Amino acid sequence: MLAASILQRETLKFTNVPIIQDVLCMVGILESVGCYCRWDGHSLSIDASGEIYGEIPRKDVGKMRSSILLMGALLGRTGRAVTWQPGGCSIGSRPVDLHLLAFSRLGAVVSEDEEGKIEASAKELTGSTVYFPFPSVGATENALLAAVLARGKTVIEGAAREPEIISLCQLLRRMGADICGEGSSRIEVSGVEQLFGTVFDVPGDRIAAGTYLAAVAGAGGHVRILKGPWEFMQEEIRVFRQIGAEVEPICSKTGEVCGIELWMEKRPKAIALSTGPYPGFPTDLQSPMLAVLSRAEGISQVKEEVFEARFKTAGQLQKMGAQIEVSGNCARIFGQERLLGARVQAMDLRGGAALTAAALAACGETVIGDCIHIERGYEDICRDIRLLHGEICWVQKK
Repeated sequence: MLAASILQRETLKFTNVPIIQDVLCMVGILESVGCYCRWDGHSLSIDASGEIYGEIPRKDVGKMRSSILLMGALLGRTGRAVTWQPGGCSIGSRPVDLHLLAFSRLGAVVSEDEEGKIEASAKELTGSTVYFPFPSVGATENALLAAVLARGKTVIEGAAREPEIISLCQLLRRMGADICGEGSSRIEVSGVEQLFGTVFDVPGDRIAAGTYLAAVAGAGGHVRILKGPWEFMQEEIRVFRQIGAEVEPICSKTGEVCGIELWMEKRPKAIALSTGPYPGFPTDLQSPMLAVLSRAEGISQVKEEVFEARFKTAGQLQKMGAQIEVSGNCARIFGQERLLGARVQAMDLRGGAALTAAALAACGETVIGDCIHIERGYEDICRDIRLLHGEICWVQKK
């Protein structure tokens, strides 16, 4: 959605913006290509009325992989987008070939040199059919960003169905785009001549909500997640109920669902779980669930179907007494009554969150290193856990 701000020549205002490292990094990149960004609490205004430059600085690409999403927006706005291969990822292979495929299908000339510099250019983008053999969220988003100002009609087949795609389409439609079909595997976009500024409220994040639900499911207790996206978390809710949690929607006086409530009184039950693209169980919650199932009664099995290196956190959980056996893309978890505090390292964003959940369910003190990973996706995880009466604090390096 931040990348989409480049497509309008006025001011786009977001409310309910999480102040996390990934957002701050993207704002910095937007400013580097010519946008003027202004914060007001949790509101963020992006003025893109000036000249926009089509090249993303190489130093910024290395800070976050999702900077690749600016390519589609830059192509739509300037007809030219230059970036660099974002490099490896700690959770597995994340190639950008599907992104470049979408640009070429829309008429862009795409090239890459030996140093990893990627350039896409087009005098005019033209609507076409874009087929994805795998429902890539990022590639679907880039295809949408490039297609909204293209001439003619674009059909995206094999599109990702994630709620984040739906939110992006809702924003683009609010800006004047002609889009239908989001939430299905086929999205149709009829190009328009221009988009406009608007005000858009960022919806609650399902992965952050799922992380706090997992923390309570592992440690026991009660949590109310206000603005938790109940509608888009049905698979997660099913899994939490399966392990023994009581989960219900929070409703307003008018009957509108406005959050999620979870109670957990006993140890979790062992289950078999597989990750997958939406509406399957999200890979981003696999690590937190690994922590939860480390305390389950019985033997659980988790199969990772999205990223091949998502089990790096298993080794850190083992330092806390978890009994986990990893073989390929499968993990067997032999549940323990209680985990033990230890010194561990956050290997990635969701792995760090998983260690936080495990620490709350462990006896003794746990110290988690490399917490910069956690800051990428959670505004203040310590503040939120303390609201649930968890004993947690940041430790500054001396």
